[in-house]
Amino acid sequence: LSDSIGGSFSASSHRCHHKQKHCLPIPQCGTLSISPLLFHPHTKGSQIIMDTTQKAVKRQASFCNAITFSNRPIVIYEQVRLKITKKQCCWSGALRLGFTSKDPSRINPDTLPKYACPDLVSQSGFWAKALPEEFANEGNIIAFWVDKKGRVFYRVNDSAAMLFFSGVRTAEPLWALIDVYGLTRGVQLLDSEIIPPDCLRPRSFTAIRRPSLRRETEDTRLSVSLCDLNLQEETFQVTATTCPIPQNSLNSQHSHLLPSQLESDLRFHHLRGPHVKILDDQTVARLEHAREERTLVFTSRPLRINETIFVKINKSNAVRTGTLSYGVTSCDPSTLRPSDLPYNPESLVDRKEFWVICRVVVPLQSGDILGFMVNSDGELHLSHNGAGTGMQVCVDCSQPLWMFFVLHGAVTQIRLLG
Repeated sequence: LSDSIGGSFSASSHRCHHKQKHCLPIPQCGTLSISPLLFHPHTKGSQIIMDTTQKAVKRQASFCNAITFSNRPIVIYEQVRLKITKKQCCWSGALRLGFTSKDPSRINPDTLPKYACPDLVSQSGFWAKALPEEFANEGNIIAFWVDKKGRVFYRVNDSAAMLFFSGVRTAEPLWALIDVYGLTRGVQLLDSEIIPPDCLRPRSFTAIRRPSLRRETEDTRLSVSLCDLNLQEETFQVTATTCPIPQNSLNSQHSHLLPSQLESDLRFHHLRGPHVKILDDQTVARLEHAREERTLVFTSRPLRINETIFVKINKSNAVRTGTLSYGVTSCDPSTLRPSDLPYNPESLVDRKEFWVICRVVVPLQSGDILGFMVNSDGELHLSHNGAGTGMQVCVDCSQPLWMFFVLHGAVTQIRLLG
């Protein structure tokens, strides 16, 4: 993007008393004489289709290449209001919302990357974050805005304001950034509202207690919204390779469900959550001390397209609730430290890399065998004891993807079979 906007990005920020002309005004209560907020007519992702009013956009294909901007700078405390008009199941992730200090008119649309996160936000002058998937339903109205301290807030319909992220430089003009990503297929801009703090309604930011600004749930364990797919059973095609299955690693009534030969090069990565232990030549992951918060384990290498990874449920506890969670990421585990792994795996989707998290929805018992496969179209398929359960989610397979698992609930130990 550096060439398309006339120079490299500057990491320096401007303070108000140095560049007073760049300070965004804080409006008074009442109507401000500004032009309507529209989508920028020219600077948009290659998959974006815009209507003639510049108020509605739709992603025509894929799940990315759908970055859009506002046609003018926003004002401090101006609430950018969006209505979700179209949701498309099977994708993971939803709207990315934020701001940029780069004038979209100076950005060549051909240089826009696939994603706002992590591509744009890794550059100076762009700030954005993913909207939680559970809020990305058709008909929902999302409002987001920035205050004079650079904090970004959002609300869904008539809910109380929630802190989204912070660190935005407000000493220079800011344009809204909206990435119509993943589950979100279409959005419509509604009339923006400029409501300074002293004019906010009682349920809004200034009237609620500070802890309410954070997104809190009663259950701190992983909670993922899965697509309501009409799944059809599919049969896995497994190509026999050169290494026989180690018979001492099976010992299961389901061993006949596996191909006669498996590659044995796959291991768990040495990087793991502190509440899980890796055993038996890096092929077994076991929950330790009944702790469920930090139990992530990764594959030692990226997945190969169209290969099926077989995982055995070594131990399960019927008394406990919950099941195995899994996902893929473009993050090389070798670049992480154990302290980087969060207590709530759902927060991984806020990292700069590509993360997708799902949950096995079928009941699991000791001895069950799961198969995971990503095909060339980015479809992640799951099999359970030899029966295909269909496509679970679509992922970005244009980059190396490591698989990871999260032990919690009834599943206390798993083994990589190959």
